[in-house]
Parts: sequence; structure tokens; C-alpha cells
Amino acid sequence: MFQEAIKAPRNLDADVLGATTRLEQDGYVILDGLVDPARFDLIRAQLDPHFAAAPNCTGPFFGETTRRFGSVLARAPEVEHLALHPLVMGVVDAIVGRHCESVQLSLTQGIEIFPGAPVQVPHRDHDMWYAPKGDMEYMINVMWALDDFTVDNGATRIWPGSNRTDQTAMLPEDQAIPAVMPRGSVCLFLGSVLHSGGANRSAMPRRGLLISYCQGWLKPWENQWLAYPPEIARNFSPELAALVGYRQHLPSLGNYEGQCPSVLLRKDKDWTPFVDALREDQFDQIRQYYEVLSDAA
Repeated sequence: MFQEAIKAPRNLDADVLGATTRLEQDGYVILDGLVDPARFDLIRAQLDPHFAAAPNCTGPFFGETTRRFGSVLARAPEVEHLALHPLVMGVVDAIVGRHCESVQLSLTQGIEIFPGAPVQVPHRDHDMWYAPKGDMEYMINVMWALDDFTVDNGATRIWPGSNRTDQTAMLPEDQAIPAVMPRGSVCLFLGSVLHSGGANRSAMPRRGLLISYCQGWLKPWENQWLAYPPEIARNFSPELAALVGYRQHLPSLGNYEGQCPSVLLRKDKDWTPFVDALREDQFDQIRQYYEVLSDAA
């Protein structure tokens, strides 16, 4: 049974709440109407040459009848509007951000599934991290439909509610549903949900753009500082630069020479002092410690 898409935008707070509720319940949610069609056409045009240049993948997981490429924000600048979409970021912060000081980009990836591609093996993306599963959500995937996603052309398959089941279980095939949605729509699904790329039984390839977000203290799937080195990230907005890793995750994770790595985006790189980057509760502990010492003196 297909999930009815949430039409947006209406009211940002209401849309974030509705999408978050459905995502936590079903493991996925489909949203429609988030991006102006003209802007979406421009994004597709910027991505076209990169799909054409990308080689087919190697191996049964990525799929030898599938093309993929990363570093999308450097290849197609308009994708920033998707990566920082207020509704998407609101949902990501509500679910992933509740367990960390800030969220980060895990990957951007163009995916093109060609006719004849078989179904992908079902998997849960949070399995990339060797950490306990079931107590928190480590990540959210956001699949933008660059083409119509249909039953026949390889729409992403989702096992609804599998985020609330045994995280080691491989569920029956007949429980999977295709994330059918028109071009320009987007499907958000949790890293804990069982999913896979569908088989393309049509005569045309199917393109999608995957943007994933994870907790800021985790190692992202795509090495963001190699994908977007300082000479590229200097052209990003401050918000996008922070999302790809040019900020510290308190306390002090990801620092450069004791500073926020955003210093690398400045033209001057003179020596600067190490600067405390702590949470407020940690500053409180330091103040309390020295007060106790002072009182005892």
C-alpha cells in the first residue's frame, strides 16, 4: 500500500511535525511540492553531464547496471537548495539532532538505474557504523526523484515499520513497497529502515539524487573534507560549509589547530591560539571545580 505524499509547503512547523511523526512511525515519508519546478529543472540540467560521464559501478551491491557519483555540491551548485531545504532540515534536526550537538552531511550521490538492473539486496544504512542499534537514529536518507519513480523503473523499495523491528532481521519480500512518486518529490527514510533499489523493468533509466544526514560526531559515509576541500567550500554559504564539516561538534570534535575548521575558509591562515569549544554544562563543571578549590583555599 503506497503512502500518500504530504503536500508542502503549507506551514513549516506543521509540516515538520507531520513528516516527523510519520517518519518515526513508518520509517519513511514522501513529500511533494518542496521545490519550484523551474529550479528543479535547473538542478537536473546541472547534473546531466555528470550522469553522462559517470562509469557503471562494480560489484553486486552498487550494481553493475547502475551509475553513481558523489561530491554533488561541487558539481551542481543549485543542489544547495535541496541540501538545506528548511522542511528537510527541520525533520533531520527533530529526529537525528536530538542525540547530538549538530548534524552533518553524510553523503550526496547521484544514482541512475538502467533498464535490466536487478533488485538490490535489502539493507539498513546505519549498519555502516559499529554501534548499538535500536536506541537512537544515527542518520536520515533523503532521496529526491529526478525522474518519476514508478513500480517498473526501479523506485526505492521500503519495508514500512522495519525501523521498529529486529535490526538484524531480513524481512519477507512481499512486505516491501516501492516509493512511487513523481519527479520533484522526495522520500525521507531512516537509516534503521530496511530498503533497497528496485529492479528496472522499464525501457528507460531512472535517476535519483540521494542526500544523507547523520549525527555530527560520526564519521560520514563520504569524506566531506576531500569531497569539498577549502578551495571549494569557500564558495559555499556559511550554512552549507558548516553542514559539510567546517564547524566543530562540541566539545572540540573536528577542530583544526585548536580552532573551528572554518578558519580554513579564510584567506589568511596565521597561527591562532587554541580556543575552548565546550558545551555549556562542561563550562559549568569547570567553574564549579575552581569554586570548590577557591573555597577550600
